[in-house]
Amino acid sequence: MSKQPLPLTLANRITVIRILSIPFFILLLMYYGNSGKTGHPNEIFRWAATICYLFTFLSDAVDGYLARVRHEITRLGSILDPLADKALLLSGLVLLSRPSAGFEAHLPVWFVILVISRDVVLVVGAIIIYYMAGDVMIRPRISGKAATFFQMTVIAWILIGFPQRAMPWLLGAAAVCTGISAIQYIFDGIRQIDPKIANGSRAP
Repeated sequence: MSKQPLPLTLANRITVIRILSIPFFILLLMYYGNSGKTGHPNEIFRWAATICYLFTFLSDAVDGYLARVRHEITRLGSILDPLADKALLLSGLVLLSRPSAGFEAHLPVWFVILVISRDVVLVVGAIIIYYMAGDVMIRPRISGKAATFFQMTVIAWILIGFPQRAMPWLLGAAAVCTGISAIQYIFDGIRQIDPKIANGSRAP
């Protein structure tokens, strides 16, 4: 007897919609960049991309809230939700790092490399932990949540076209939180590999 697939919860459906909206965000941003090459950028593309981005960004809090309130936290949701966040974030980082994107400001390359490098280290670390310890436990960190918030805010700042004088502060806050979270996650991974470190002692 075959197993029936589990129905998607309301929170999971919102997450799926978030993931499906990301290709539209990418296309709209690319169309805006191409229209800017003519010297007359089409602002409709820009604002459509901005609305799409803000919807995907802000609805993250909605699906998380619904999952907790309705007691519908699922394994699928725990996978899809961060996937949607990372896909949106990386898309915005890469596309807005190009001076030809059509925006007055753009993201510096060092910042994009920092964010992507941290995520690569986390993925590689998780794979190493899985093979060495047999299980991977990711402990949420305030610094990680703060890093994601500031990274997303920097992208929204550029899309909307807010004053550039605040950009160095936002980039600095995002970079510091990204670095701190990377260090904390690395130490968390080391503790999972070596229980002696987790217990605060080492055998002689």
